[in-house]
Amino acid sequence: MTQTSRLDNARKTLLSLWMTALLFSCFCLTPAWADGLDEQQLVEKAKHTVESFMDDPNLAWFQDHVKEAKALLIIPQQLKAAFFFGADGGSGVLIARDKQTGEWGEPAFYILGGISFGFQFGGEASEVIILAMTTGAVEKLYSSSFKLGGDASVAAGPYGAGVEGATSANLNADFLSFSRSKGVYAGVSLEGSIIYANDASNEAYYGKKVRPVDILVTKTAKNEHSAALRQSVMKATK
Repeated sequence: MTQTSRLDNARKTLLSLWMTALLFSCFCLTPAWADGLDEQQLVEKAKHTVESFMDDPNLAWFQDHVKEAKALLIIPQQLKAAFFFGADGGSGVLIARDKQTGEWGEPAFYILGGISFGFQFGGEASEVIILAMTTGAVEKLYSSSFKLGGDASVAAGPYGAGVEGATSANLNADFLSFSRSKGVYAGVSLEGSIIYANDASNEAYYGKKVRPVDILVTKTAKNEHSAALRQSVMKATK
């Protein structure tokens, strides 16, 4: 086995272990009788994240172009830790725009996780919003899981003052990612990260077993609690 093959296998093993731990914390520690309170809090935090992004003067490009997105994956807290290799992940909600009415629908719950390699130490917590810019990007989100950069292209969105007129080939990606971290403003590339549908949280929030397509396409799941989030997104995308 070549050194490259061994490294690839090590990466796959570490990613598998990280995602297993992340999924265990999100699924296995959630009792079957969960009343959806954690999910309600996550939706409320997602609303605050959208509002904080819209108020941030360093995210002018995001504010000007978020209206072009077909869906938003909002992760109020993405945790990252590193000790030679890094691992990051977080829970969030996806809210998609109706093609016919232009209105924003109910949130679907997802998990984002990934790993990185290199000489690195430390940890941080960030707010992340990923814009789904193409129809194909939204369709990928209907599946139970997919890999950013493998199954769909992803790039870090422009950030900082004076980028309103920025143009780049990267802006043609299926997904554009933005993050805020303790006053540090930076585009974040999530190449190689995996997005999982959080079936347990979807069930807890809507009181029945539902798939992302049930929430985002057929719209057979409703929860009045999401109104404030949807209003904030509608305001941001006028």
